[in-house]
Amino acid sequence: MPPPKLTKLELQIMEALWTRGACSVREIQESFPARKRPAYTTVQTTVYRMEVKKALRRTKKIATAFIFEAAISRQAAERRLIDDLLGLFGGRSRPIMAHLIDSGTLTLDDVREAEQALLKNSGEGKTE
Repeated sequence: MPPPKLTKLELQIMEALWTRGACSVREIQESFPARKRPAYTTVQTTVYRMEVKKALRRTKKIATAFIFEAAISRQAAERRLIDDLLGLFGGRSRPIMAHLIDSGTLTLDDVREAEQALLKNSGEGKTE
């Protein structure tokens, strides 16, 4: 089953869980920068919706607070986002690569690493 599609706020909540580990709703809310911090009830509602999506899960209860942990990995969430982005371009990666090059985001080290991964995946990098 593919990982669920996550909104920007949901990704920010997942980032708190990936970085800090298991957290309460209050701890998640307090992980946001003070000037951009969503209301506690907004975070709580979003966390409960993410639980239904199976993006996170309750691990225990301390007094009246539930503790949540990520149910999907950062890598799985990133792959889902990238697959969605590629889908917008009909599966073509060239427009994305061109933008990365034009913006200066793509480095020669990135290109070398990608080349090694391509060689490995194509079987050409294998030695017998």
